[in-house]
Amino acid sequence: MTADALEAVTVVVPTWNSGPWLPDCLEALGRQTLQPREILVVDSASTDGSVAALASAGSPRLLALPSNRGFAAAANAGWRAAATSWVALLNPDTRPEPDWLRSLADALAAADPEVWAIASKMLRMDDPGRIDDAGDQLSRFGAAVKRGHGEPEKDWSRADEVLSPCAGAALYRRAALAQLGGFDESFESYLEDLDLGLRACLAGWRCRFEPRARVLHHGGGAGLARARYVRLVTCNRLLLLGKNLPATLLARHAARLARGQLYFLVAYHRPLASLLGYLRFLYRLPSTLSARRAIQRTRRASAAQVDACLLPTLGAPPLRQLWRRDR
Repeated sequence: MTADALEAVTVVVPTWNSGPWLPDCLEALGRQTLQPREILVVDSASTDGSVAALASAGSPRLLALPSNRGFAAAANAGWRAAATSWVALLNPDTRPEPDWLRSLADALAAADPEVWAIASKMLRMDDPGRIDDAGDQLSRFGAAVKRGHGEPEKDWSRADEVLSPCAGAALYRRAALAQLGGFDESFESYLEDLDLGLRACLAGWRCRFEPRARVLHHGGGAGLARARYVRLVTCNRLLLLGKNLPATLLARHAARLARGQLYFLVAYHRPLASLLGYLRFLYRLPSTLSARRAIQRTRRASAAQVDACLLPTLGAPPLRQLWRRDR
């Protein structure tokens, strides 16, 4: 059964100061061969005037949030406001190809019921022949890994399973989002999609990558200052590991996880921002442990099944390569 006969889709576009990108994104959505039932732009109190025209035009629907609480909060507000059982998330700094939504929906329509999400083939906007993201993975060193990043697009033409979709261009079952509680809003931005994907894996859900669902992605379209990025991603990496990894895996990979955190401390060249990230994690440790107890209590996947999803290598460039690039 095709997506046309089975389901309608809401496309949610979370935005914050995305003026340079949003018009092209919405124009590309207007050219989709499978038109969404609704396009919902969720704006996190932008100050650049980027959504003023949407508010006056009335289409697509605009959900204006009173403050900027990050991507996770905007995405949650969007899927919860959707009237369809399938919801796509799309970053404003993207241009989906015309068959993007149809390819995602057809893949989900054909998938087993335990498949909760479909990941897109995200291509670099400045070099469409190369991959930006073909689904997200987690390494045993605690590193988030964009599959295929920088590799030739033609090498990623096989549909397969992946730990998590990048939330910048993905299709979800709304029921799965509701069961999992959506994105963890304490993450604000960065790694919230991998955290959700890992929680889905623990709960017994599966995710697939669909290479026909192609979308150009600029990246950093509403970028944060680098120091704030380091602070957020340092904390969020520890939150993700502390909440989700079974105790046996935390013990088994303790040395690797420690090496991974040391790697990023050195690689970022922002020791103060990293320190603030560690302090932020310690501040959130009580709530993290509470969330961990709930997640592990309802976990369906065994530690061995989770371990099989983790990459054995760091999944990041050697430090000497980063140092040469920064000179």
